[in-house]
Amino acid sequence: MAKDSDYGAFMEKFVLQPSSSAHELPLNSLTFAVKDVFDVEGYVTGFGNPDWLRTHPVATSTAPAVLAVLRRGATCVGKTVMDEMAYSTNGENIHYGTPRNPCVPDRVPGGSSSGSAVAVGAKLVDFALGTDTGGSVRVPASYCGILGFRPSHDAISTAGVIPLSQSFDTVGWFARDPAILNKVGQVLLGFQDVDPVRPTQIIVASDCFQLLTIPSDRVLQPFVKSVEKLYGGHLVKHEILGDYIQDKVPSLKPFLSEGNVGQEYNIPSLAALTHTTVLLQRYEFKNNHGEWVWTVKPDLGPWTSERVGKTLRTTDDNVDICHSVMKELRAALTALLGPGPPPKLQMDPTPMEAIRTRAYSLHSIAGVSGFCQVSIPLGLYDNLPVSISLLAKHGSDGFLLNLVETLYNALKEDVGIAENMRY
Repeated sequence: MAKDSDYGAFMEKFVLQPSSSAHELPLNSLTFAVKDVFDVEGYVTGFGNPDWLRTHPVATSTAPAVLAVLRRGATCVGKTVMDEMAYSTNGENIHYGTPRNPCVPDRVPGGSSSGSAVAVGAKLVDFALGTDTGGSVRVPASYCGILGFRPSHDAISTAGVIPLSQSFDTVGWFARDPAILNKVGQVLLGFQDVDPVRPTQIIVASDCFQLLTIPSDRVLQPFVKSVEKLYGGHLVKHEILGDYIQDKVPSLKPFLSEGNVGQEYNIPSLAALTHTTVLLQRYEFKNNHGEWVWTVKPDLGPWTSERVGKTLRTTDDNVDICHSVMKELRAALTALLGPGPPPKLQMDPTPMEAIRTRAYSLHSIAGVSGFCQVSIPLGLYDNLPVSISLLAKHGSDGFLLNLVETLYNALKEDVGIAENMRY
């Protein structure tokens, strides 16, 4: 059990040194932690659940993503707590405890890469590896007030990583410093320094900002001002993204009547994307882990048990349509480009469901399209962390990482101004 001195972030601590002389390597002297979903030779990958830990063997090799950062000079200091079976973005684990959010201790840290985000936010490590299927890097980064990056789908090997849903699974990472975020990205993505490219347009999804529970200007104003300083205001364009997706993704039509599309915190086409995501994730999770669940009958927390129960009843109906939606959405957003505060700990499930619905609507855009996405902290509002998220088209990971590093200092300055304003 993790101790309070490390914010409850770690499952177990150990030290893996760089595999060669690290002095001139890009990640020299940096420390990192890994989510307990990555194989590390000599350790059992626990997947956030003691029954999984008990019924699986010691890993005989280390995941390529972990090896990549070790070989480039970083030192691993342990494995971090996660939501069991990676099946939540809340960050609470009834078996191993909930890592303590270093930014707002009475709020959840976000998950499922909860311990990795907390380890970075609490300055226990310089960066940490997580996975992001439906928001599991982007959500905890936002809740803990740090940077979090979900790469383009299939851009980084997920070998040696327990799958949740292969159509959406990605290896992501956290950092406090945009330069470190960029360096780690270059290593994981396998490219050298990429010269910064000036963006030709920055599109604001105006309707998505209507889902905020705080004044939209508190998020948009510092971002737009920073863009204007560096690139000029003419780059900023506005789009009603929900209408655009509904028009350009015809395969989404069967799902437009599903879910909670009539509720005020939803955009119909994004709610339909969420339904697509959930359906395909359940189908793939069942294929990956259904037999183990049926055989072992693991002890699962109430929230995970409910989700897994629904998942085991999933059929392959509409799976082909889901794949068509993914293809059409990537094409549509590629052509176009040429979430709220963290919930309280042990929150009542009814308002929690509204928060999840809003969040999943936004997270599904990158998930279904396979685009890369970054979460950037924007300080506090009412003493709670605020962030903004940027997406770039598939394969534009280097561009997005450089853009974050370029924008970051201007953003910090404008965020400081925004925090002193009344909204």
